[in-house]
Order: sequence, then C-alpha cells, then structure tokens
Amino acid sequence: MPETRKILAQGSPSPANLTDIYVVGAATQAIISTLTIANRNANYDVFRVSAAISGAMDTSSQYIYYDVSIDGNDTFAATLGITLNSGDVIRMYSLNGSSSINLFGVEIT
Repeated sequence: MPETRKILAQGSPSPANLTDIYVVGAATQAIISTLTIANRNANYDVFRVSAAISGAMDTSSQYIYYDVSIDGNDTFAATLGITLNSGDVIRMYSLNGSSSINLFGVEIT
C-alpha cells in the first residue's frame, strides 16, 4: 500500500460554523501526524476540532478539542497520530472565523 506524506488539508471556517476540513477519500486511510491552528487576528479566538466516523452527524463524543481559547496572533500545534478510515471527516469551528487549520500527515492507498 503506497504512502504519501503531505499536507492533508487546510481550511478557515466562517465564524461560528462547524466546517468539514478533511474527508478521507475512497479506498484510502490517513494518519494525521500534526494539527496546527493559527489565529490570524489580534483578538483571541475559540476553536473546536472533531473527528466523525464515516461523516456521521455532529455529536459531543467526536470532539478532540472543544472551546480552546487561542490568543491573538498565536499558533496552537499538536502532534497526534490520529488514524482515519475512508469517509471519516475532520471538522473545525472558529468562534470569530479568524483561525486557520492545517493538517499534516500520511495518506495510504
């Protein structure tokens, strides 16, 4: 099974809107090694990140990070090792819409 190391996804959700950031493709698995959130504004923001099995509707059990405050012009980074199967979805919410997410990892096809 070939492995491709890459930027898996980048996104910047609209204010207070839970947004699909990364959907694992058909016949593909993925490992998210690193997740970064960058607040592009001088004011604080609050973010959430969730992982939904097979794109399931949002539930409280999916959250990896919930209402984490991030200072203005700051970056949050985490090394995770999240494993995902085909159809799984990573979502992000940004209270002010001023934060961006980047996911780095490996796709296995």
